[in-house]
Amino acid sequence: MQPVANALGSPSRETNCRLLTKRGKFCEYINTCEGFQKANRKHWKKYGLLQHIEEPKHPWETIKIDWVTGIVPGGRENFNACLIIVYRFSKGFRCLSFHKEDTEIDTAILFWNNIISTCRVPKIIISDRDPKFTSEFWTSLYDILGTNLAFSTAYHPQIDGLAERMIQNMEDIIRIFCAYGMEYKDHEGYTHDWVTLLPAVKLAYNTSQHSTTGKSPSLVEKGWNPLLPVNHLKQNLLTINSTAKTSMICGRELVI
Repeated sequence: MQPVANALGSPSRETNCRLLTKRGKFCEYINTCEGFQKANRKHWKKYGLLQHIEEPKHPWETIKIDWVTGIVPGGRENFNACLIIVYRFSKGFRCLSFHKEDTEIDTAILFWNNIISTCRVPKIIISDRDPKFTSEFWTSLYDILGTNLAFSTAYHPQIDGLAERMIQNMEDIIRIFCAYGMEYKDHEGYTHDWVTLLPAVKLAYNTSQHSTTGKSPSLVEKGWNPLLPVNHLKQNLLTINSTAKTSMICGRELVI
């Protein structure tokens, strides 16, 4: 095996394996050959070091934010973009509709009204936006708060696979709402579209069990799961079953 590989000059595994039938052993030798590894020319950039994100110890401590644009205008105010916030601690998320033309101060106000007022001020925000935008967003946010608290930002979209995957899922759901025209009309005749359906998506996801934690994001954050329409349906079914069982027993006694 070794003389053959050396005679061929070890051009590549693929070339050598086509010439020989013992593919497994030959490939193993090529991969462990010191001379081949030193002489082999690399056609890719040098691998960088892994950038680990420290896991948060408390809810809402570290979040990932992203913007979904290019959406069909929806809602009474014709929103055409969506801000997605992912919580790394609980694996939950929130989505807020807005206009893609909004400035940093507009985004900060939106964040204050819907996130900070109900949760807390996060320590770290991870974003794949321009660091300048994130910095101006933070500055605007703390101008609203009237404080000079320290904060951290991170521009490493490739290191947060969990949040990226969740954001992709949310983007797909929103685009499905738009593509298939999932909408309905209320008693006033107003047509509700993807903007109205966003809270239902958030409720469904945050009350579902996550594969990593084994619990729902709502249970991790609050310690309990809110009641869902299906819970009332189950209760009604139990009541119906109990009533039917009682009727059957009474009917049987009358027959006897």
